[in-house]
Amino acid sequence: MMMKIDTENLNINFRHLRALHAIAAEGSFSRAAEHLGVVQSALSEMIRQLEAHVGAPLFDRRTRPPTITPLGQDFLRDTEPLLEGMARAVSRLRQSTGLEQGTLLLGASPSAISELVAPVLADFLRGRPGLGCTLHDDIAERLAGMVSEGRLDLAIAGRSQHSADLRQRAILRDPVGLACPADHAWAGRAAVGLEEIDAGSLIGLDPDTGTQNLLAGCAAVPRDFLTPRLAAHSTIAQLCMVRAGLGVALLPRNAVTLFRDPQIAFVNLRGLDLWRTLYLLEPARRPLTEAARAFVALLEDRVPILTGTPDAPDPLDTGPMP
Repeated sequence: MMMKIDTENLNINFRHLRALHAIAAEGSFSRAAEHLGVVQSALSEMIRQLEAHVGAPLFDRRTRPPTITPLGQDFLRDTEPLLEGMARAVSRLRQSTGLEQGTLLLGASPSAISELVAPVLADFLRGRPGLGCTLHDDIAERLAGMVSEGRLDLAIAGRSQHSADLRQRAILRDPVGLACPADHAWAGRAAVGLEEIDAGSLIGLDPDTGTQNLLAGCAAVPRDFLTPRLAAHSTIAQLCMVRAGLGVALLPRNAVTLFRDPQIAFVNLRGLDLWRTLYLLEPARRPLTEAARAFVALLEDRVPILTGTPDAPDPLDTGPMP
């Protein structure tokens, strides 16, 4: 049986009910107004509107402070389940969006974490104590595959050449240069020529890494630079080897300054105009979770170039996008 709705009662909304219940709970109009974050005159007007809709006074204004009438007490009891039900419904809705509970599954190249991902993530998690984040750092192609397969919500890494079903948006770029120990003879130089570098002194990276692929695709890089005697699986291991004086490495600037280690120097390479670009990798055929959508919105606010304004300054001051 369908219940007939009294359209006049629709003029009573949850703001009126919250006002009435706040006054009953706090014991006075002034404390209730403070609790609700409104001025007392606005609270009094809501109660007047409510009384006009029900056609009877809900407070006895002959007392100081005004006391709730028996009719008002009955109305409180009848409407309490409505407010509790709405609170539960809103709580479940917010939880289901992933903005109060859940985990953001985020991937990032190590060199993107300290200066970009971590500050944005800190702001994103602030005020959301029930929301967690798992940050997975790896090489670009593996991160891209994890986003494509649904094991990550999104990632910030180099461009994927092999993973399908991805939306890839350029986010920032930095030049490739030389990483060397701070006490190396080249550390104080403005630039070093490629012809000065002995291939035997280079520490390389796993062939599947974005940096190694970038070097391999650049005709200006000598071919013997691509098969060094020493190689590392990750940028972090490579930097540790450079720091220990085992050799030098060709790396993007933000990778070299990853930990702002004073014992590792970045030197520009003369005659090499090679830039590494990082991308925001999103699933192309799968909707983002609400948590991922909110993180992307914050990232777009921090990096305006993502929203299509190429003249916007790069947040890491790494030079213009191509």
